[in-house]
Amino acid sequence: MHVARTPRTSAEDIRQRLATRIISSELSPGTPLDETALATEFSVSRTPVREALRLLAASGLVQQRPHATALVAKPDQATLAGMFEVMGYLEALCASLSAAQMSHAERSDLQRLHKEMAQIVRSGDTVVYSEANERFHSAIYDGAHNDYLAEITRSTRQRLQPFRRAQFNTLGRLSQSHSEHGDVVLAILQGDRRGAEEAMQRHIGIVQAAFADLQDENVRRGPKAAAAKLPAGA
Repeated sequence: MHVARTPRTSAEDIRQRLATRIISSELSPGTPLDETALATEFSVSRTPVREALRLLAASGLVQQRPHATALVAKPDQATLAGMFEVMGYLEALCASLSAAQMSHAERSDLQRLHKEMAQIVRSGDTVVYSEANERFHSAIYDGAHNDYLAEITRSTRQRLQPFRRAQFNTLGRLSQSHSEHGDVVLAILQGDRRGAEEAMQRHIGIVQAAFADLQDENVRRGPKAAAAKLPAGA
């Protein structure tokens, strides 16, 4: 079954493209991000550019100051590690509650999405996989049936999204990610709260490690080579 790509808004597309450049070091810390110049580059008005920069600031990739041009700013390793640690606990709790709270229909939908993602893995399409991955994790947030937990988990995920997306460009990461998802799905379907919690926490830990590996490779290859390896919108 073919899974169509989710349409992106201009702001989301710009955000992803700029995030790719920043993470790959094509845009180094301190580089100014002029709204007018970016609007010209992407053939849009300044409104979606302004929104994209706001989203990038939320994830720590851009520094915004009142009445001043935004600047590229990467979170330090300690900050990123702390964000991933919190993300792991939040998603693990969502998975644990989903194992207990998901309806039969929700479990069936999660299982079906996981099977569809296997086809994406075989195609090797990192963009489509990352979009399906968003739906996969969102289904687990919703399956916990705790609106406040879902809200803070999505908020934290939004801040980490550029780093989570980048890890799919690590060799073999798509198939590995799908296998990790399989452990989570199996535990949820079996109503195994402890198993779902541990599988999800392990998954997020590996996501963090995969991103760290990609960063190390980018440093070895240099900014231009790293940027060439990362597809636009990764």
